[in-house]
Amino acid sequence: MKNCNQCGKCCVKYGAEDLSASLQDITWWDHHNPDIYKYVSNGKIWIDPNNGKPVKRCPWLKKQANNTYTCEIYFDRPEDCRLYPSTVSEMFTDECEMLEAKDLNDLKAAQRQLDKLMHDSHKLS
Repeated sequence: MKNCNQCGKCCVKYGAEDLSASLQDITWWDHHNPDIYKYVSNGKIWIDPNNGKPVKRCPWLKKQANNTYTCEIYFDRPEDCRLYPSTVSEMFTDECEMLEAKDLNDLKAAQRQLDKLMHDSHKLS
């Protein structure tokens, strides 16, 4: 499995209406990061504070000049983002560029490697 190359596929696919945040995330933002919290409405995230409608793309996802993506709230990102990806099959479905041919030939080993990579993210949630 390769390191993340910041292709942005996961964030582009899931970073808007399909994304949710835990009550803990929302409470944290309310108390510590009002710039994020202003995109929360009735427990839903990424709601445009100007018109009250869901945004088409995560407001914190920024495309760089080299066609990679960065998350402007990486350390305060929602639980859904912290937990992604959880399975190799999910990565395959989403065309994750971290996967290599050897991962697809041994899915159990690839899943163990993913679990090890994601261990710290999963502990935070």
